[in-house]
Amino acid sequence: MERIDPPTSGASGRIIPLMANMRRSVPSRAAIVRLFVFLQSILLWFFLVLRRISRLANSSTPSPAVGARRRLKAAEEEDSRRRRELAEAVDMVGPAPWCRSGTFDFVGPRKSSLFCRYWVPLSGEMRGILILIHGLNEHSGRYAHFAEQLTSRNFGVYAMDWIGHGGSDGLHGYVPSLNYVVEDTGAFLERVSSENPGVPCFLFGHSTGGAVVLKASLYPHIHSMLEGIILTSPALRVRPAHPIVGAVAPIFSLVAPRYQFKGANKQGIPVSRDPAAMLAKYSDPLVYTGPIRVRTGHEILRITSFLMQKLRSVTIPFLVLHGSADRVTDPLASQDLYNEAASVHKDIRLYDGFLHDLLFEPERDDIGADIIAWMERILGKFER
Repeated sequence: MERIDPPTSGASGRIIPLMANMRRSVPSRAAIVRLFVFLQSILLWFFLVLRRISRLANSSTPSPAVGARRRLKAAEEEDSRRRRELAEAVDMVGPAPWCRSGTFDFVGPRKSSLFCRYWVPLSGEMRGILILIHGLNEHSGRYAHFAEQLTSRNFGVYAMDWIGHGGSDGLHGYVPSLNYVVEDTGAFLERVSSENPGVPCFLFGHSTGGAVVLKASLYPHIHSMLEGIILTSPALRVRPAHPIVGAVAPIFSLVAPRYQFKGANKQGIPVSRDPAAMLAKYSDPLVYTGPIRVRTGHEILRITSFLMQKLRSVTIPFLVLHGSADRVTDPLASQDLYNEAASVHKDIRLYDGFLHDLLFEPERDDIGADIIAWMERILGKFER
């Protein structure tokens, strides 16, 4: 088999090379900092003036720029429709005779149509529900095998594609704000919980989805609906390759939020030790493999910086799982979460030599079993 060298869909592996491209030809840190502080003020003032002028412009005589925006919007909507059709065609059940599955639309707080899936035991009796939030650039349909494993133990599974991901609305691979994803997650949890009264709920998040879930759990109204959270390879410590990048990222994310850094994906990072899983991931048309967009990268830096300052504020029961050989997100940051969180019920699993996509490693069933066993223990503690 040929060597697979695709662009990774993880957080650190996309941002670090992206930021590295901006480091070339930097004369000195002090000089550049002074220059960029000055330019930042000028550019932000200029940007605000342009926005004001644009709003005052006569809408009855659209400019060429307005026409271009309309064409881009139409192309984005067409791409969303195409991805929706692909998402509907994903095989969700396979050979499992003990569960039924389906899809539905969920309208989020900003009126975006978000593509969702569910897997529930045929018996209709659920000991608990796992709400699944996928990672950056992937989609919920990839987790069908894990969902089958959960339903075999009488857990229901509900999953939501982020904005700009899978079958949901938005430009593919573009996240205008991870706070939007946090809000969508909270609203989705509220809907699932209200439709299944009395059934305990857990939130699961992978990679950047893990960061989303952890931040969501810090909100009291979300915390109150949950028994606990599960994080696989969470994106908790992502740093730019140079301090200057932190200063200029807010400017670029405002001026050119959808711009793609073409040189950011020169070398892919393996995310699984299973060649078949790697091939399946990067041949999946619903997995975004293009260069990371500026705003998306800035949003990841923002949420991970926020979370590293809030580790001691975490009080929800959690299980964090990480591979020691993960080159996309930092397993030491997961250890910091475990050490610093104030949660009474907290557990960590570090898998020696495992990579980033734990549920797509050769030992995926063992990892799934560890997650299910932890959920059953949490439910057992609260049922006493």
